[in-house]
Amino acid sequence: MEAKKHIAIAGAGLVGSLLSIYLAKRGYQVTVIERRSDMRKSKGYEGRSINLALSNRGIRALEEVGLAEELKKEAIPMHGRMIHDLKGKMQFQPYGKEGQYINSISRSGLNKVLMTAAENIGVRFQFENRIVHVNFETTELSLQSTDQKIQIEKYDWIIGADGAFSAVRHALQMTDRFDYSQEYIHHGYKELHIPANSSGGFQMEKNALHIWPRESFMLIALPNPDGSFTLTLFFPFNGEQSFEKLANKEAVQEFFQNTFPDALQLMPDLLQEFFHNPTSSLVTVKCFPWLKNNVLLMGDAAHAIVPFYGQGMNAGFEDCRAFNQLLDLHQDDWSTVAPIFQQERKPNADAIAQLALDNFIEMRDLVNDPDFILRKKIEAKLHELYPADWIPLYSMVTFYKDIPYHVAYETGQKQKKIMEEVLKTPNIESTWQQMDLKKIVDQLKK
Repeated sequence: MEAKKHIAIAGAGLVGSLLSIYLAKRGYQVTVIERRSDMRKSKGYEGRSINLALSNRGIRALEEVGLAEELKKEAIPMHGRMIHDLKGKMQFQPYGKEGQYINSISRSGLNKVLMTAAENIGVRFQFENRIVHVNFETTELSLQSTDQKIQIEKYDWIIGADGAFSAVRHALQMTDRFDYSQEYIHHGYKELHIPANSSGGFQMEKNALHIWPRESFMLIALPNPDGSFTLTLFFPFNGEQSFEKLANKEAVQEFFQNTFPDALQLMPDLLQEFFHNPTSSLVTVKCFPWLKNNVLLMGDAAHAIVPFYGQGMNAGFEDCRAFNQLLDLHQDDWSTVAPIFQQERKPNADAIAQLALDNFIEMRDLVNDPDFILRKKIEAKLHELYPADWIPLYSMVTFYKDIPYHVAYETGQKQKKIMEEVLKTPNIESTWQQMDLKKIVDQLKK
């Protein structure tokens, strides 16, 4: 390796903290700069706290830095979706084959473990430092501390892993020939809560991601180790059914009574939480290039996505792992690695962004649709009979860590067209098991 480089990472979130561990293990001097205070010391720290779905791509990166087993102890396996209809009737839809599952894990809990692990191997964290200027020519950061003093610090490389509203990316936006787009969806989200029962147990099935799909919106719930569930209402900001219409306690109570009656029975603090917790927006960010001189973007700073595939963190962790692999491959030659990294990761970032938007429609509109349920049943059978030839899209993204996102997306589009034709077969509901399933699979190879 070249003389010990000093790397600055902007952002002490999940991706910045994991990346700092990878780089410190390689022998680099690493400083992580964070505008907020240390979440491990702040009482009542409130960040974005949608529970995260940790799946194989993210676990693989955590395994490489030796933290997977510790974090799995804090996670709750979710083997599928539990669909709740208006009458409270439930239907379980498994995610994949038996033994395949995703993990519900606390964002803040995971972040704290990563930060402490990083500090333990020599990473230096500078909290309450805001980036006010990035000098791309000299690789310097101008940092403003809480006393408003500004200091300029020089590094060998700067990596912006500071989230969807990245200060490093904002600086890049001011440079020539930088493409950037952000797109908000019409829905916002609000966090709610189902407490544990009186004996500290779960009030619903703990090993499932619960969904109340209501066509243009939905409520979801993920389990927590203390027996509670974190709920998220994804709901339009404006319109006939929207957050703007839920302006008083009577309107909220009536809406939940009519729309999520079985959930309402388990939510004693609904009204207090609804008006106390913020309503937040959801954005997709795309940009390119991610690299200018010795400054590189990674994670949400380069490719923020909506949360409906549960892949935002997993994609960011895969960025860290891919970057580390390239450093291995090219003997830590950063000037070679950084351009290859952005070229290889950009198509995958665009693919998972689209998949996340598509999955919102699936989760809120289709999971109760008889054609959709039948399609899933047929695809599960195809995968059972021809496991290497037909892998359902969700499984490719979530359980097959070696299939790039863009390959999963392209294959999924082909599968969708094939299945649309299959579902046109007369009396398909009763005849599909007699069909030539090998012929269906062979169409994918054309």
